[in-house]
Amino acid sequence: MTNRTTGPDRPRVVVAMSGGVDSSVAAALLVERGYDVTGMMMRLWSEDCGEGGSNRCCTPGQMADARRIASQLGIPFYVIDTQDVFRQTIVQFFIDRYAAGETPNPCLECNRHIRFEWLLNHALALGADYLATGHYARTERALDGRVRLLAGLDRGKDQSYVLSVLTQDKLRHALFPVGDFTKPEVRALAGKFGLPVAHKHDSQDLCFLADGDYRRFLAQHAPDAVRPGPIRTRDGRELGRHTGLPNYTIGQRKGLGISAPEPLYVLETDAAHNALIVGTRDELGNAGLVAGRVNWVSGEAPAGPFRADVKIRYKARPAPASVTPLPDDRVRVRFDAPQRDITPGQGAVFYEGDECLGGGIIARAEADPA
Repeated sequence: MTNRTTGPDRPRVVVAMSGGVDSSVAAALLVERGYDVTGMMMRLWSEDCGEGGSNRCCTPGQMADARRIASQLGIPFYVIDTQDVFRQTIVQFFIDRYAAGETPNPCLECNRHIRFEWLLNHALALGADYLATGHYARTERALDGRVRLLAGLDRGKDQSYVLSVLTQDKLRHALFPVGDFTKPEVRALAGKFGLPVAHKHDSQDLCFLADGDYRRFLAQHAPDAVRPGPIRTRDGRELGRHTGLPNYTIGQRKGLGISAPEPLYVLETDAAHNALIVGTRDELGNAGLVAGRVNWVSGEAPAGPFRADVKIRYKARPAPASVTPLPDDRVRVRFDAPQRDITPGQGAVFYEGDECLGGGIIARAEADPA
């Protein structure tokens, strides 16, 4: 492969290994390129760890696969206990944001606080120059020394959305070896390297749930967030009762348990009054949004409004919009065409071509932004 590094002063890199194909190929590529590689796996919290269960990202089987890959590649491998910080930082965030009436994206927070803060600091303290992951994204150093964050070559697997929280300090120490490949190419590389995980299935989100049922999890761990309440129209008419706001998503039509002359959809949630707001298809969609906690990848907010393609959730198609920076790390986004599923708590991420400019957390949708 390219960029082979040799000599006694080889750059040291810690690879965040999960036992999956992407991180395994990332480690193999770095070994082939001559880096001094160490594999590291985090043991994350799961709601039933105390009863012998395990987080789906670090089951005993996943750990065994990662350890076997590291041995095959001839690199050291360590498992580090991350349960407490993961529980306090990510799981509690998930519970608190649902209790506040939002639909959070834990992957954004995990990359912000766990992989590229807790784990990165751990790697740097051990003398590593870089932390590598199996994310489908790319980086590029600009002439001014800044690191640009680019979408992965495989747009169907691109993960720059969940990396939009990274700062320049973090990106300078980040490597994404599989970002230049498509998923089929990564699986082919796994076969070429003789890795036994070449055809292993991808892991799923919400890894800390024992059964994948976040509604059950919230009912158990945040019962106040899952209280029945009124279903109302925007003009205040009560049409029925809901079973708990976390049980519904923006744009949902089926399963509302109400009858009306025409189909009704979830328009928004009113956490202050524990109310589910519904309306007709014509009422769906909003012209814009306000997002907070904005991170600009370059390290500097744009001086004024600019044009960008904006993704309002991980799998959403980028939509053209005008973005206006606001005080207190906020932005206002006005889309060229109304967007149906703007959901508080999800990320709004800004792109210019392949480049991820940054993103923030959606605070509210706006029907007609100023």
